[in-house]
Amino acid sequence: MNVRIVDYSHKDAASLFARSLHETGFGVLKNHPIDQRLVEQIYSEWLSFFHSSEKTAYAFDSKSQDGFFSTEVSETAKGNDKRDMKEFFHIYPWGRYPNEVSQAARQYYGLASSLAAELLGWIEEHTPPEVREHFSMPLPEMIVESDSTLLRVLHYPPLTGGEVAGALRAAPHEDINLLTILPAANEPGLQVKDKQGGWHDVPCDFGTLVINIGDMLQEASRGYYPSTTHRVANPVGRGRETSRISLPFFFQPRGDVKLSERYTAGEYLEQRLAELRGG
Repeated sequence: MNVRIVDYSHKDAASLFARSLHETGFGVLKNHPIDQRLVEQIYSEWLSFFHSSEKTAYAFDSKSQDGFFSTEVSETAKGNDKRDMKEFFHIYPWGRYPNEVSQAARQYYGLASSLAAELLGWIEEHTPPEVREHFSMPLPEMIVESDSTLLRVLHYPPLTGGEVAGALRAAPHEDINLLTILPAANEPGLQVKDKQGGWHDVPCDFGTLVINIGDMLQEASRGYYPSTTHRVANPVGRGRETSRISLPFFFQPRGDVKLSERYTAGEYLEQRLAELRGG
């Protein structure tokens, strides 16, 4: 499975990037405009936060879904019966934000949002006309002023040997949203599934950005851009003793955006969340 590593500064970056997304649902950018020092600052600050007891003061709100989610209430992937082995914090512009960390994650929120709009423009530009004509509006406009776009700070704790048999750091799943931007984590583990059912490591050189298609863009493009199944595999050897920090940014359309004849973004999101809740 050829997930392309695309140089953001290359003259053909946009077309190469869109091609990788069409073929695999994933693309990797190097030499991109997000400062790696900012990403590393976020990783360092939030790792300390997750190792502290202060995180419990921000326990998630069941209605707004902002705040801290412990390993005890972590997600269970659709079709799976075991919780993922992770804890995380949901950051929305309108939501709670820990006093124990700097504003670096909020700064990243703004920078990555601008990049997401640019990348969605690349995708639209290099989408075949017969597919593009079904978009209800330009792709970058779909995420403007969305109140459900979510930055998630993820912590995968070291493994202890007492884990539930068959549990993974993140079980196989697809993202619900339009587009996901993910700086390479401090540790490997991200894998993508090919059409034959095989698993492949996603290129994750520190300093690169991994971008993948979500279900909503698959719906809007009538399957031209696939929302590919991926997971975070459990480490082996000494890697089992190391925390993994990850920073997925899930770009959601506004709820009233028409994805297709079948769904608005709001309707689609509600259906998927109901599936995850099992109801």
